[in-house]
Amino acid sequence: MRLLLKRGKQRELIKKFREKNNLTWNQFSKRLKIRFPRLKEYYYENALIPENIFKEIDDKTYSEYIIEKREENWGRIKGGKISPGKTKKIKIPKESKKLAEFYGIMLGDGNLTKIKGYKLGTYSIRIVGDIHKDKEYLLNFVKPLIENLFEIKVRNSKFRGSNGMFLEAYSRELVKFLEKKGFKPGNKIKNRLEIPKWIKNNRRFLAFCLRGLYDTDGSAYKLTNQNSYQINFCNYNEVLLRDVREALISLNIFPSKITKGKEINITKKSELVKYLKVIGFHNHKHLNKIKMWKIAP
Repeated sequence: MRLLLKRGKQRELIKKFREKNNLTWNQFSKRLKIRFPRLKEYYYENALIPENIFKEIDDKTYSEYIIEKREENWGRIKGGKISPGKTKKIKIPKESKKLAEFYGIMLGDGNLTKIKGYKLGTYSIRIVGDIHKDKEYLLNFVKPLIENLFEIKVRNSKFRGSNGMFLEAYSRELVKFLEKKGFKPGNKIKNRLEIPKWIKNNRRFLAFCLRGLYDTDGSAYKLTNQNSYQINFCNYNEVLLRDVREALISLNIFPSKITKGKEINITKKSELVKYLKVIGFHNHKHLNKIKMWKIAP
């Protein structure tokens, strides 16, 4: 059974229990034996709380706020037919440089969640970063990029007890769109995600996709005790690593071989100049560093 509580009381109950027991969101979801995105759906009151979970976290003070009990399939059965529910519409963008850059950001620090279940389940994207190093980039570039591409609301939040922050958007249509473009939900390494053909086959798209990848999984720095610099790309997906290296070469930028099974470096001054001219950065944590470099793109 699902419980319909007075507006605001479901969220209040979940918040009260979590704070009382001093649990992180991940600890809380593990305790309830549900996935974190599902718990967030209950917290934001986008889904009715199951009766068994309610009984586990209620201290017998919230029963008075129960308005109604509903069957598990109450939102789908209507007149003996399956109801499709309400699906929030989004803008479907054409293939473009901006879409390619967003795809690169997703390949780097993004994740796609698809959990079928109650009503429409949980369908969301999330992009994570460091609240000190990536905040300006995420809030001032990535967030409006997503909102303008898809005309969808994007939330931003901070991970409790860490320097992590994230952007998050819930949309079944967005998840379906990204799947069609080649992005699979779940673990990116296990899924061996790669740069899709619609990007590989267009040099401009490819450059912007690489920018998104380097803004998220890249780094730029001066080599220790040397008057030289390096741009590094680090990722544990070997398929994506090969794609990135081949993409750079196709753009006439020649990096190192893959080292340590996870890294690609650009070190020669001539190649650094080409990288900055053809691809460049949007993330200020990189831009602030290369301003001090004595090379000109």
